[in-house]
Amino acid sequence: MRSWITSLAFAASLAASASAMAAEPLVNSSWLKDNLGKPGLVVVDLRSGGGAVREDYVKEHIPGSVFSDYANDGWREKVGNVVGMLPPADKVEKVIGALGIDNKSHVVIVPMGRQALDMGAATRLYWTFKVMGHDEVSILDGGWLGWTKDVDAATKKPLNPLASGGVTPQAKTFKANVRKEMLITVADVESARVRGVTLVDNRPNDHYVGATVIPTVKKAGTIPGAKNVPESWITGNNGGTVRSKELLTSLYRQAGVASDVEQIAFCNTGHWASLGWFASHEVIGNKKVLMYDGSMAEWTLDDSLPVYQAIKLN
Repeated sequence: MRSWITSLAFAASLAASASAMAAEPLVNSSWLKDNLGKPGLVVVDLRSGGGAVREDYVKEHIPGSVFSDYANDGWREKVGNVVGMLPPADKVEKVIGALGIDNKSHVVIVPMGRQALDMGAATRLYWTFKVMGHDEVSILDGGWLGWTKDVDAATKKPLNPLASGGVTPQAKTFKANVRKEMLITVADVESARVRGVTLVDNRPNDHYVGATVIPTVKKAGTIPGAKNVPESWITGNNGGTVRSKELLTSLYRQAGVASDVEQIAFCNTGHWASLGWFASHEVIGNKKVLMYDGSMAEWTLDDSLPVYQAIKLN
């Protein structure tokens, strides 16, 4: 088992050294409009749902953006009995390279932006790029809906440019430099729990208390001692815009989570948790935060690991 303290210290030093080069975690529509078409910028239109959503993309999208299906294009896979896990680096390299992204590209991820769940897809990809060692990655705050809602008051025509027809990217070579310190195991989480490290459950409260359980999680409830910061808290009114550093800090404090302590974010399968990790690590700026990819789907596979259920339905 890795040394937790050593891992976090290395992660903090790595983050400090990379911060001068890394892109801003969030960009707005004005920034993207001003930078469209610049060399090295790759805009990824991120949707989920197969052929139907691709047809929507073909009808209308941000000019030059390339399409990726979050659920079906290989960003996540089943590992053993755990769904939604990060694939091996060589597979991720191919997924990224196929979008026309190389190690010099600045990637801007555009989620739908309807709700926190959509933003979680973007933060999951953002986390994936960071794990692969790529810091030039940003998320369009507000997503696609934010881009299209800006209209001229008189004509009602969109202020931001739109395009139709698909964009076929020219595949490039992307080489991962995996940050292994960002990938923690179920044993690491149990060790951290025993030592009192702050665990943050980013699922909706009904999952946290055990009133709701999904099929991929074998037991209702949460990891004992975990605090609950629901994913819907992280975006404004559960929409597509990430809350400010100040407001997120207050919300975390309300949940009993200090903004400057070691944390592990988790959920059911590492989707909502990526939004929690993004809020705490990237927006608040706490570089002592890690995300547990396996989350409750993996945790509940081992009957020897404890699960706390505040509400017992049967």
